[in-house]
Amino acid sequence: MSLAEWLDPLRQPLFTLLDTPVTWTEVLGFGSGALCVWLVARQHLANWPIGIANNLFFILLFTQAGLYADAGLQIVFITLAVYGWWTWAHGGGPGSAESLPVRRTTRTEWMWLGAAGVVGTVAITLLLDRATDSTVPIWDALTTALSLMATYGQCRKRLESWWLWIAADVVYIPLYAYKELYLTSLLYVGFMTLCVLGLRNWRRDLVAREAVMAA
Repeated sequence: MSLAEWLDPLRQPLFTLLDTPVTWTEVLGFGSGALCVWLVARQHLANWPIGIANNLFFILLFTQAGLYADAGLQIVFITLAVYGWWTWAHGGGPGSAESLPVRRTTRTEWMWLGAAGVVGTVAITLLLDRATDSTVPIWDALTTALSLMATYGQCRKRLESWWLWIAADVVYIPLYAYKELYLTSLLYVGFMTLCVLGLRNWRRDLVAREAVMAA
């Protein structure tokens, strides 16, 4: 049996939303994605394997929808998830029982992230425009760049990574609705809510840690 035949059941419609069929892939992506963000907000290590499963579902979903940059982005996410998993587990160094603490993004990191975001957006836009049949190259590229910037911050437990995720979600929500991925668009509304909660929780932990260090 070929890989396409194995994956075919995931492409089958499960129900209809706004006259658009919703597949198993989108439903499983919805569930695993929501669980992943909730675990990140709680700084739970299990967010990384759940996130990898979510990335695999979204590779299939986004390829079918013609969101090629988002599909390719999932492969990068998987690589970063392995790095983030190790970093969170060994925040105090190999063999240490300490977890990685929440920190603020430094000015140098912002400079590098900003430059990478601009270059990445332009480069991916040109690639999608010239090499694919994407109908939304600029927006697909922008969300890809923002997501990579946010993922780097998440891997390093930088507080401001939540603001980058929120910025990406502001674009993702109408983009997925435009592509008739209504359940995924709804999922990202939930993601934005969870991002606000995550930002609040991480800020509380950071303030408490700074108070202890100042005492």
